[in-house]
Amino acid sequence: MRRIFVLLTACLVALVAAPALPAAAAARTPVVFVHGFTGSAANWITAESVFRAAGYSSSELFAYEYNSYGNNVTNAQGLATYVSQVRSRTGAATVDIVNHSMGGLVSLWYVKQLGGAQYVSHLASLAGANHGTTSAGGCLIYTTCQQMYPGSSFITTLSSGDETPGPTRYGTWYSPCDGVILPYTSTVLSGATNNYVACETHLGYLTDTTILSQVRTFLGS
Repeated sequence: MRRIFVLLTACLVALVAAPALPAAAAARTPVVFVHGFTGSAANWITAESVFRAAGYSSSELFAYEYNSYGNNVTNAQGLATYVSQVRSRTGAATVDIVNHSMGGLVSLWYVKQLGGAQYVSHLASLAGANHGTTSAGGCLIYTTCQQMYPGSSFITTLSSGDETPGPTRYGTWYSPCDGVILPYTSTVLSGATNNYVACETHLGYLTDTTILSQVRTFLGS
C-alpha cells in the first residue's frame, strides 16, 4: 500500500512539474469579400481558391452581396450587419475585408462612418473607387453611381479627416491600365500600403492569382 502511495505521489509531482502544453493555434481571421458595381459573390471564386490553397477553410471565407443600384449608405449598414453575423458565427473578434471597385466605398463607409474599424483587422482594396471615378458619369440614374462620382457629398465625407482610421491595416492595389477607375490613383489612400501594379485591367484583379496571393500575404502581416 505504501508503495502505491509513493508511486501516486511521484506521478502527481511529475504532472505539476511538467511544462504546460502549448495553446492550440488561433484560427485565421475570417475574410469578408465585398464585390463592386453589378458584381456578386461569384466574383470571388478565384480568390477563394487562392486562399483555400494557403490553408483557409471554406468556413473562414465569406462574400457579402448588396444592391448595386441602391444606396451605398444602406449597403454599408448591411455590411455592418453581415460582419456582426460572421463574427458571431466564427467567434472571431475581427474580420479582414477584401473589396473591389465600388466595394471600396461600401467598406470605407462602414469602417469610417459606422465604427467598423474596431472590427476590421485588415482592409485590402483592389481597384477601389475610394475617391470616386468619372466613369460613374455613365450611370448617374442610380444613387450608387451618383455617390461614386468625384466630388459627391458621399466622396467628400469619406475623404475628410483620417483616410485610414483606427487599428485597421489598409492596403490598396491600383494600376494605370485599370480603365474604369478614373483617375486610377483614386484608389490610393493616405496611410495605407499602396501597391502600384504595372498593368492590370479593372476586372483582371479578380482572377489575377499573383495579386490575390499578395493580398493573402498582406492579410497575414
